[in-house]
Amino acid sequence: MAVNLVNVEQVSKVYGTRALLDGVSLGVSEGDRIGVVGRNGDGKTTLIRMLAKLEDADTGRVTHNGGLRLGVLTQHDSLDPQATIRHEVIGDLADHEWAGSAKIRDVLTGLFGGLALPGFEHGLDTVIAPLSGGERRRIALAKLLIGEPDLIVLDEPTNHLDVEGISWLAGHLRTRRSALVCVTHDRWFLDQVCTRMWDVQRGSVHEYEGGYSDYVFARAERERIAATEESKRQNLMRKELAWLRRGAPARTSKPRYRIEAANELIADVPPPRDTSELMKFANARLGKTVFDLEDVTVQAGPKTLLTHLTWQLGPGDRIGLVGVNGAGKTSLLRALAEACRTQGDVQPAAGRIIVGKTVKLAYLSQEVAELNPNLRVLEAVQQVRDRVDLGKGREMTAGQLCEQFGFTKEKQWTPVGDLSGGERRRLQILRLLMDEPNVLFLDEPTNDLDIETLTQLEDVLDSWPGSMIVISHDRFFIERTTDKVMALLGDRALRMLPRGIDEYLERRQRMEETATPASAAAASAPRSAPAESVSPQAARAAKKELQKVERQLDKMSTRETTLHAQIADNATDFAKVAALDTELRELVAERDVLEMRWLELAEES
Repeated sequence: MAVNLVNVEQVSKVYGTRALLDGVSLGVSEGDRIGVVGRNGDGKTTLIRMLAKLEDADTGRVTHNGGLRLGVLTQHDSLDPQATIRHEVIGDLADHEWAGSAKIRDVLTGLFGGLALPGFEHGLDTVIAPLSGGERRRIALAKLLIGEPDLIVLDEPTNHLDVEGISWLAGHLRTRRSALVCVTHDRWFLDQVCTRMWDVQRGSVHEYEGGYSDYVFARAERERIAATEESKRQNLMRKELAWLRRGAPARTSKPRYRIEAANELIADVPPPRDTSELMKFANARLGKTVFDLEDVTVQAGPKTLLTHLTWQLGPGDRIGLVGVNGAGKTSLLRALAEACRTQGDVQPAAGRIIVGKTVKLAYLSQEVAELNPNLRVLEAVQQVRDRVDLGKGREMTAGQLCEQFGFTKEKQWTPVGDLSGGERRRLQILRLLMDEPNVLFLDEPTNDLDIETLTQLEDVLDSWPGSMIVISHDRFFIERTTDKVMALLGDRALRMLPRGIDEYLERRQRMEETATPASAAAASAPRSAPAESVSPQAARAAKKELQKVERQLDKMSTRETTLHAQIADNATDFAKVAALDTELRELVAERDVLEMRWLELAEES
């Protein structure tokens, strides 16, 4: 029987006139892996701080098992600013001692990209004081993971980690024996790591077995039975449930609940996006040209990030952009935005960016734009527009769109200066969409947003007709809102990844595995023996064919969507369905061959 590590008994906590937690009783046992979810401001952080005895409850009590070794990552670290990374993370261990520890090597490599801590000027001997908040959080996380706690409590551990770092952390936590309680908005991470969920809502905590997918199934069933939630939130839950049930098998664990009744909720829910319809609308709004890049070089100061980039962002394209930090993701968006702002007058260091005449760009940067703090939320939205056109004759008022983004009628009269960071981020996105753009650049849009707001944003983007590029470390969000994934792998090239983020992680792992042996071989090789390389002419030919293959793959994807729709429309005409099914099988086989050719060309170019 598992030993109980922490008991929370009838705990309550009140701030001002609001009860964040009201008579909550919970327990954490050995082997538990608990994910904590809920809306911003509903008490998630307060709950885990009381669980860790970092904050006192107003009533009730929290007890720890005798001798409990507790490791906590809070939103604010307690590192000594005058100390070095070595002192805080490794302590007094000699080099041969820590370098001989597989765990320490794994943590340093996973969180910092190598034992030498590339990215820190003096490696382990870097002083902490001048470092950024994100760098300090990674150091605090490394210090915690190198220890041997019985219980690990993490508050937003994936903040400031890239896709690779998040993937590594999930794998690392799965192999540890420590119990875990984790607050995060990263739904992919929750599914990978957690076996139980705590949902903090209006003073109560509801418990669910399983990871995030299982939680969505079970919560949908609970709300169906209780029928207490407003129809808007039920519809959002149905849509996400449908997405999870129809998604890739790896996205969900085997449900631990009877979910037949929950499945009835999605029997009539269509796929999240009608891709063909959105593509038609996008073509009507944008024409044939959105952004065309011809032999472009992108620089950030003296550093060259991308070279010889020839690429098209077409009408209706929904691109997820991933890549190593510093590879040029944000710089690429800025170059496109600057060319758009100046109508092509400002061009990159080399090459040319052609901007479509009808392009109306909205760019959500990582910095939250300052608004007049005295404006009310509704006034800040109405400053942009009173009504927004959703297509097909559908309109939505500023107030209605505010509600869809979680600003209730009462909240709409809150001064902007009183909003939390997440609420200001939500308002910034809302103002962008209210301006009716036909091209969206979203750079880390999920920062500071809770899961409920993320599902609301995804729901709005499902029906948004236009071209879109999303940069995000939130794997779930990218997979949910985009149709194609492209990557910057640090080699100054932009590559399409037919298999998405899984392929990105595989490629990055292969690059890391070959980097060290390749460097050693290069160092020992005779100077007179140059490495084989592809000629510039062959590389250009490969790039040209690569673009042709990408266009063919795009057309195939559109045709595949159409065939699926036609099969559904002609379900009672067996002869028609058989003919369509034959065409679909041939199309899939042809696409597989093309994707293999794409991979070959990607290596050559």
